[in-house]
Amino acid sequence: MDERHLNRLYEDMEILEGETLTPEERIRAATDPLTVWYRKNARALPWRESPTPYHVWISEIMLQQTRVAAVLGYYRRFLEALPDIPALAAVEEEQLMKLWEGLGYYSRARNLKKAAAEAVERYGGRLPDSYEELLTLPGIGSYTAGAIASIAYGIAVPAVDGNVLRVTARLLADPEDIGKPAVKKKMERLLGQTMPADKPGEFNQALMELGAVVCVPNGRPHCQECPIKGICLACRRGKTDRIPVKAPKKKRKICPMTVFVVTCGNRFLITRRQEQGLLAGLYEFPNTEGTLSGEEALSYLGIRKEEKNAFSMEPLPPAKHIFTHVEWHMTGYHIALSGSDSMEAERRAGRLEKRTGGRFVTGREGAEMYAVPGAFQAYMQVAQSLV
Repeated sequence: MDERHLNRLYEDMEILEGETLTPEERIRAATDPLTVWYRKNARALPWRESPTPYHVWISEIMLQQTRVAAVLGYYRRFLEALPDIPALAAVEEEQLMKLWEGLGYYSRARNLKKAAAEAVERYGGRLPDSYEELLTLPGIGSYTAGAIASIAYGIAVPAVDGNVLRVTARLLADPEDIGKPAVKKKMERLLGQTMPADKPGEFNQALMELGAVVCVPNGRPHCQECPIKGICLACRRGKTDRIPVKAPKKKRKICPMTVFVVTCGNRFLITRRQEQGLLAGLYEFPNTEGTLSGEEALSYLGIRKEEKNAFSMEPLPPAKHIFTHVEWHMTGYHIALSGSDSMEAERRAGRLEKRTGGRFVTGREGAEMYAVPGAFQAYMQVAQSLV
């Protein structure tokens, strides 16, 4: 659509302002101005350069709960290491977790591997070109399936994430809580009924992009820059600070923790978390719930305070990490093992490995081989600086 036709369209939209449109009509009226705006203003992102099913899939999984700026480097490194579905299906979990280290929500990475294995077994190493079949793969829900189907395969299905929910709720001035599954289903139905068959991927991406850079959350949208402000009911009624409606989040639980950075020469001690629960199977520094005093910390590690020649100890700066439902407030200690000779220090290190089920690793090994989640990065930086 050229500039002349776009201006005419905006004039038509001004006329429509005074009319009563159904939700479906309002969404259809937004389609052309949205897609024209997207072509001019879309950010240059690597997964948009080559929107293959695999590239769309990896990018959409990474972008869940994660900012675009944070994903860029991870996306490139991931594709360099695992350029296709067979490579992802065959990767060792240690390498996969290392590639994902710092992105959080590590079950996403495990589900990628599971889905890749199924794609190899059932679809010859490619993603199915059916929305319904995509939904059968681990970790792929309605949004991700919609994104892959519409962007990579040109199938006219919606891809409704938080950005799209916010844009659509404001466009329609919908008074319902967008956090409710029934409301998301309603929006998916409306968008599915109005999806342009000739450009579904572009339309979905335009909605996502508008929500990411213009129709932003927290009541601060940039309405003056919006291509559909003329028919946006929330904008016209001055309700963008109240729409979308979202129930207040539950208060996160505060969990005090004590973290031990134990060094022996040029190595530090790490342990592996259990295979179930938060941060399952990842590596960490020895830690325990609660805020321990220095004496309690030594007792926890089985080090007797009287063994003054066996160690040195100093407190570390506190750190905090926020998960979806819990906050870790961490107290840290650095314990450096020593002794009258290196063999004695090594024996103490061996006893600590046995007590904690951990292992001492070099700084290089810690950086290259073991996936330590972002929750412990403040202490990882300390450990790397000490060895």
